[in-house]
Amino acid sequence: MSLRQQVSFWLIALIGFVVFLFVFRTVLLPFVAGMALAYLLDPLADWLEKVGLSRMWATLAILFIFLVVFVLAFIMILPILGHQLSEFASKLPGYISSLQGLMTELVSDQLHKVAGIGSEELKTTVTDLLGQSASWLTGLLKSAWSGGQALLSIISLAVVTPVVAFYLLYDWDRMIAKVDSWLPRDHVHTIRRLAHEMDEAVAGFVRGQLSVCLLLGAFYGIALSLAGLQFGLLIGMGAGLISFIPYVGASVGLVLSVGVALVQFWPEWPSILIVAAIFAVGQFLEGNILHPKLVGNSVGLHPVALMFALFAFGALFGFVGLMIAVPASAMIAVLVRFALQQYLVSSVYSGAKKEVPKGTQS
Repeated sequence: MSLRQQVSFWLIALIGFVVFLFVFRTVLLPFVAGMALAYLLDPLADWLEKVGLSRMWATLAILFIFLVVFVLAFIMILPILGHQLSEFASKLPGYISSLQGLMTELVSDQLHKVAGIGSEELKTTVTDLLGQSASWLTGLLKSAWSGGQALLSIISLAVVTPVVAFYLLYDWDRMIAKVDSWLPRDHVHTIRRLAHEMDEAVAGFVRGQLSVCLLLGAFYGIALSLAGLQFGLLIGMGAGLISFIPYVGASVGLVLSVGVALVQFWPEWPSILIVAAIFAVGQFLEGNILHPKLVGNSVGLHPVALMFALFAFGALFGFVGLMIAVPASAMIAVLVRFALQQYLVSSVYSGAKKEVPKGTQS
């Protein structure tokens, strides 16, 4: 098979895969979640096999323990978060009104002196800005709910995802061996090496970033609650769980927590500064301890590229796109680095070698 035929074959296969994801994106969530769960737990199953358990018993033990821990955490934390979310939604208009009055009171005199803007004009401007922000946030939440509704359904969580995870985890090694037998024999060593690099990148990021998100969520939630902030557990855990998006989790958490603190504690500046300091400490821990130790440079993606991937995959495939954005980006990064290496050693980069005339040789 010529190079052109090989390229055409793999391009057609890639296009078919993308079309498949796009067409079935609304029903893929429990299957993608089950695949991710099986991928995360496969090393533990391998270890249990080494200590003497069969693959079947190792799979059953892992999924049973995982489901017990998940259900217990869900039952213990969900009622608190649900109660705080309900109260936060009911009090949000009051918070916005209070912040509007506070901002007007603090800066109206200075703006009138500097720019000639009166308190009524400032109040109208702030009202418009807060209204637009609330509309945008409402639209974002509606979009997230419509995209993630299947994942949150009882059937997906309680039935489909565990079943998919069980079968994939049980057959994982056999599936990998089967796929390996399909690889083109002329390029099998290169493909295996690239697959190993992809596996290291995805596993390092997913397992490491999951640990970072959980630790940050626990830190923010506990610290804000101890600081006496209303809805501190809700805001802190939410900020931690979305911290896989660079800088977004901390920024959203900081804005929400400081806004609530201003309404709740004003004019007690020490309490407000404590809330802000919690996020400063969290960012220090994430940037200097948690991320370097647990994640490192496993993905090899710039934060801007990672944010672009999350937005792009989310826009194309909804909630499924958000789940596969980081693994897909990590695999694409490995392929791009491989293609760049091939380019740098090719004649396309260095130029065709020119023959030196015999008479000019010394």
